[in-house]
Amino acid sequence: MYLNTMSNNNLIKGSLQTIILKLLEENEKMYGYEITQRVKELTEGEIKITEGALYPALHKLEAEGLLTTEIQQVDNRVRKYYSLTKNGQKEVSAKMSELQSFVGNLQRILDPEWKPGLA
Repeated sequence: MYLNTMSNNNLIKGSLQTIILKLLEENEKMYGYEITQRVKELTEGEIKITEGALYPALHKLEAEGLLTTEIQQVDNRVRKYYSLTKNGQKEVSAKMSELQSFVGNLQRILDPEWKPGLA
């Protein structure tokens, strides 16, 4: 995973599975390179996920039964698409709630005056 700083790298590494699950929820099925490009696009280049970080995370999610794969031939190339299983769809909600709770708690630590919903 390439990021601007090493500390950002560690922050994103812990969220990579959640990022993958959320993107697949929104896009139904995606292949690896497509996931990396979508993250880059959504973050305006701030987060760049390498294949070396992405594929182990995809394989782990697949082994846990959260993803399924489909092989397609596209322009004489084999492309492996990932999509959520029913358990994967449930896990998206759980991971998003967990992440939102963590971010809220972190915000309260950084700014004790902060209240959810206030800008």
